[in-house]
Amino acid sequence: MDPSLTDSWRALQGHAASFDDLDLRRLFDDDPGRVDRMTLTVADLTVDLSKHRVSAAVLDDLIALANEVGLADRFAAMIAGERINSTEDRAVLHTALRAPVGSEVLEDGENVVPAVHEVLSRMGAFADRVRSGDWVGATGAPIETVINIGIGGSDLGPVMAYEALAAFRHERIRCRFVSNVDGSDLIAAVGDLDPATTLFVISSKTFTTQETLTNARSARAWLTASLGADAVATHFVAVSTNAAEVAAFGIDTDNMFGFWDWVGGRYSMDSAIGLSLMIAIGPDAFDEMLAGFRAVDKHMAATPIAENAPALLGLIEVWYRTFCDLPSRAVLPYSRALHRFPAYLQQLDMESNGKRVRIDGEPVNYETGPVIWGEPGTNGQHSFHQLLHQGSTVIPADFIVFGAPDHAEFEGADTHHDLLVANCFAQSQALAFGRTAEEVAETEADPLLVSHRTFPGNRPSTTIMAPALTPSVLGQLVALYEHQVFTQGVVWGLNSFDQWGVELGKVLASAIVGELTNTDTPDLRHDASTNALIERYRSMRGR
Repeated sequence: MDPSLTDSWRALQGHAASFDDLDLRRLFDDDPGRVDRMTLTVADLTVDLSKHRVSAAVLDDLIALANEVGLADRFAAMIAGERINSTEDRAVLHTALRAPVGSEVLEDGENVVPAVHEVLSRMGAFADRVRSGDWVGATGAPIETVINIGIGGSDLGPVMAYEALAAFRHERIRCRFVSNVDGSDLIAAVGDLDPATTLFVISSKTFTTQETLTNARSARAWLTASLGADAVATHFVAVSTNAAEVAAFGIDTDNMFGFWDWVGGRYSMDSAIGLSLMIAIGPDAFDEMLAGFRAVDKHMAATPIAENAPALLGLIEVWYRTFCDLPSRAVLPYSRALHRFPAYLQQLDMESNGKRVRIDGEPVNYETGPVIWGEPGTNGQHSFHQLLHQGSTVIPADFIVFGAPDHAEFEGADTHHDLLVANCFAQSQALAFGRTAEEVAETEADPLLVSHRTFPGNRPSTTIMAPALTPSVLGQLVALYEHQVFTQGVVWGLNSFDQWGVELGKVLASAIVGELTNTDTPDLRHDASTNALIERYRSMRGR
């Protein structure tokens, strides 16, 4: 379906023509009930949408657009196990990863929930053994460091959640994460470690991912150089669906934790891909995180669009990206623990909806897929916030903040946290309402500085608040954004669950690596630039 042919799309184009006239000061002045009406609650999250440049008429037409493209039906089809990933002929059932025991989610007529909980149970038993010290390495020493080797969704989710839930980690065990095939990444991870107390979790669905397997083989060489080849059995486990390749690597398939082709990498942190996280925070905290995911899943499935937080977030992003031509969105967590959250959302959003053709194969004739970027507050205030406030491009922002500090036992924690939150609220206020030239002139004596100290305001933002960053709240946040991205994809008519754009580079790299290493002069048949780069590299390496 081409969404641009709907009546609501044409209405929104009309609203966008007068976007510059949507003034936040006036919207607030004209509507005393705006904050109450545009503040939504989902589980522990409070989502304030009032500082967005949307009028009641714009919201009404966005909701109408969601209805015209069948958003609710599309979500129902996804959670029911229909093969909505049509280009790969797969169901999309990441919501089944957090389904409760006893529930039913069918994929090709089979209930997948028992298999999900069988894997979770095995993960929990393994995590408990590592945490208790019952699982020991080749020398009989307990594990002190877990190194997760993966890339993309097999890295970004676990490392983000591990950092976010630092306050809940095991007191003895620490995790490190290796994703980059640049050898310095692995060297930095293992450089100061004792192989006897190190456990590697190799995370790759197919167990053929080039970067991950290159790192895994080097990790194996590092370990066996000290402990011998037999040590692989107690120092390596796998998260994969490919038992043959896992066994060929030397890992006992009894120590393999599986998942399914209906789980996309960027939606997999609550599957076996989260094994390193479960070891760090424990099975009970992991279950709390799953419950947080589940609470937002229920909200998305059961709440009318006019009150549905992730759906409205997605619709507002469509408004900005497609109708108002705003190319990016900043994600600004006012929490050091969420410092990897913007990077996690980059993959979730940009890999899902960075598409130029609709699900029916036809090219889109409208903008899709914002650029997602960000940095924790207050660091960003002293770097890129200048552009947010006074730059020539309007960039919507998401502020994320918590009522309690992450480490309440820290002396002076309340003082630090009060200042952090004050900065968060001040930034969203300044972006929205700015400071007029007349207001500046009241205190600035030099008329030449008035324009420099004027803030245009009218810069939109969302503020998401929760009482504290707990495992449950983290699950809620991730699910909130998952369903926002889903909403955007449905409205744009995209398949948000394939990633063909990743494939071409992999294919070309596989060919080029042989040409870089060949002892004979290769017959290069690339473009002139790539041929020259290969020749220059070979010369640098003395080949």
